[in-house]
Amino acid sequence: MSDGSWAVPPRRGAAVTGWPLIWLLAGYPLWWALGMGQFAYWLFAVPMLAELVRRHRTAGLRVPPYFWLWGLFVVWTVLGLALVPLEMPGTVPDSGGYAGALLRVVNYLVLTVLLLYVGNLTERELPARLVVWALAVLCLVTVAGGYLGMFAPRFEFTAPLEYLVPGSLADDPYMHTLIHPASAQIMDVFGGIDSARPKAPWEYTNVWGYMLSLLLIWVVVGWAVQGSGWIRLGALAAVALSVVPVVYSLNRALWAGLALSLAFGAAQALRRGRVVLVSTGALAVVALLIALVLSPLADVVRARADNPHSDDGRAATNSASVEAANLSPINGWGTTRESLGSSDSIAIGPTAECPGCGQHVIGNAGQLWITLISSGWVGAFLLFAFFAAVAWRYRAASTAVGQGALLTVLLLFWYMFFYVALMSPLAVTMIAVALLWRVEEPVLGRRVTARTGGGAW
Repeated sequence: MSDGSWAVPPRRGAAVTGWPLIWLLAGYPLWWALGMGQFAYWLFAVPMLAELVRRHRTAGLRVPPYFWLWGLFVVWTVLGLALVPLEMPGTVPDSGGYAGALLRVVNYLVLTVLLLYVGNLTERELPARLVVWALAVLCLVTVAGGYLGMFAPRFEFTAPLEYLVPGSLADDPYMHTLIHPASAQIMDVFGGIDSARPKAPWEYTNVWGYMLSLLLIWVVVGWAVQGSGWIRLGALAAVALSVVPVVYSLNRALWAGLALSLAFGAAQALRRGRVVLVSTGALAVVALLIALVLSPLADVVRARADNPHSDDGRAATNSASVEAANLSPINGWGTTRESLGSSDSIAIGPTAECPGCGQHVIGNAGQLWITLISSGWVGAFLLFAFFAAVAWRYRAASTAVGQGALLTVLLLFWYMFFYVALMSPLAVTMIAVALLWRVEEPVLGRRVTARTGGGAW
């Protein structure tokens, strides 16, 4: 399809049942401004769940392949709540708590609803190109948020939700981050020099980077690959414009993740004999790198390489997550804990002069690490085995949407070492799983039928 129709939503009335998902994605800037942020997923999960219940009563529900792995993981997470009150050796007493644990449980339940909702709707009820369009629009918002963080790094405001939340809860640093809109995180990365790292419309700069990496896929799939003319040029321009905030985000894992995405795209194109396309793309990347080297952005990259900043702290907390899983390999500890002191001494802790010293949260450096401490080795296996099994089943995805969805799932296995995927990145990954299931499963079925010479599959 190359008439550009992928770049615009279907006509009014073409998709009615799937409106909660589209409003959730395309309207996310509004939910962010209202202070809802990731809680918007909870809000829209209500009509999604109502539709699933109605559908179950009338025609029954389908589940994706290997769903039992995900279901067991959710059960494992719920069972882990029983371990929250226990004191983990080497951590600050009472540093765990039910608030964070319950938040994660609810988020996983909401993700389950999201996966089943997108997967059970038909192409008429929720066209795949409408989902791609909404994800691409969200990408443009994320790029714009990157520039907002660069040019107005101290932009913030009190969201309406903040007036409704009790003062004690609104003052909690973690809750404040979730409901208080701000354009950037101001951090001392280069030693005594504050750096503005874009994060709008997301909670943290790491989430901003993870989301941009995932959403760029859908700009390319929906508007560059499936679009044409000015739509395609506009998509390529959006990708090029994203380079500047990507560099200023200082997210090294994001830089590597984008390189892996390019490699995946090139491999898929070569598999289909698109040598000219790959050659042209390679030349474009080389030209972009030369322009980057000759621009002031190169100084930012070099300065970031010379200032690892968080490497030691990450290594210490990651090691503590592994130790936590070794101490409780079956169910973990139900939630995160704060380390006692630092990796150098248990006497090191936060002070007025150094509020970030010591007592780091164990597990907050990546989805793998937070799963290990909260759900143990068994829980971590169940979580990542589900996505690995899905990726393997649809490894030969033949459509542009399927390939984009496959890449989205695969990127989890890179970013899990660096970024926590809850909530928005894992939501996009679940949408990708549902799209793979909807788009590629019929193709897979036809291949099996052709191989077996017909008959039931």
